[in-house]
Amino acid sequence: MPKDDPRYRIANREALIGVVLVIINFIIWYGFAYGFGSKPVDDYQYIWGLPAWFFYSCVLGTGIVIVLVILAVVFLFKEVSFDEEEGE
Repeated sequence: MPKDDPRYRIANREALIGVVLVIINFIIWYGFAYGFGSKPVDDYQYIWGLPAWFFYSCVLGTGIVIVLVILAVVFLFKEVSFDEEEGE
């Protein structure tokens, strides 16, 4: 398989999209966990029995990232054949 195969360009683009999604996930998690979680325990607010920092960073953050992954797969990823091209 030659290096100028367009599948390499598609694979690299999709890998970069995956890395961006991981960075977004970390920023959401870190921002909420340390933004809301840096207060004294007595000052915590609770959502569904969970500390607000945990709810926003782990529960809501996970839901947001799942939606972003679904949108990326539907709109940004392409179907690529793994079969060798005929005539190569």
